[in-house]
Formats: sequence, structure tokens, C-alpha cells
Amino acid sequence: MGDLLKTMASLQVIGDDLDPDEITRLLCCAPTAYQSKGDERVGQKSGRTYIAEFGSWSLRAPEQQPGNLNAQISWLMTAVTDDLDAWQSIAARYRTRLFCGLFMNQWNDGQSISAALLLALGARRIELDLDIYGTTD
Repeated sequence: MGDLLKTMASLQVIGDDLDPDEITRLLCCAPTAYQSKGDERVGQKSGRTYIAEFGSWSLRAPEQQPGNLNAQISWLMTAVTDDLDAWQSIAARYRTRLFCGLFMNQWNDGQSISAALLLALGARRIELDLDIYGTTD
């Protein structure tokens, strides 16, 4: 499998009654982005004002070019607490996911995620969400 053009990864916690400050405290890490349900937000692309329909806490890993999903996931897992009790508390109340974007150089590119990282995600009850983008050729 070839090198991906680039990869992106972000750890996300989502829920109606999510308190971003509580998640920051539990994960021992400041988010890249956050919102509480009912917050007034301005769309980055549209510039339109809207009201947040749910709470969220997100930590984005530095972009990797060429793509290196394992490095990004490792960075995220190192940035947050490894306290499984904290993770279980979060996962019991909120949706937790690792969002990954894979931007392919060619139609049959790909990348593996190590067994150790998959085990770490599973132990924390973090679902893996992959968006895969092909070439325009």
C-alpha cells in the first residue's frame, strides 16, 4: 500500500448535555474546539449564525503529509488521560469517536492501524469513524 497524500484525525465526544469543561477535566487536556448545546455559533464556510443542537468536545491531531494515521492516533492517545475509569464514565454518557480522514494519492492507496492502537481505542470505548477520499483522476 502506498503513502496516502494526507490524513487527519480528531477525537470527539458528543452529547446533548455535554459540559466541555467536565470533559476537559476528565481527559486532562484542553480541546481544539468545543460547544455546549444552545451556544450561538458562526459557520466557518457560510458565515451564518446558528444555535448548537448538541454539545461537543474535540481534539484534533496535527495534520500528516504524507499521511500517517498511526502517528496521529498515537498523538491523540498520548495527549489525553489513559485513566480507563474516566473514559468509561464519558462513554457511558456520551458518544465517543475517533474521526479520521484519509486522502488517497491513487485509487488503491490505504493505511493500516496498529493492533495496539485498536486495543487502546476499544478499551476506551471509542468508535472508529473513517472518511476515505479518492483521487479526482
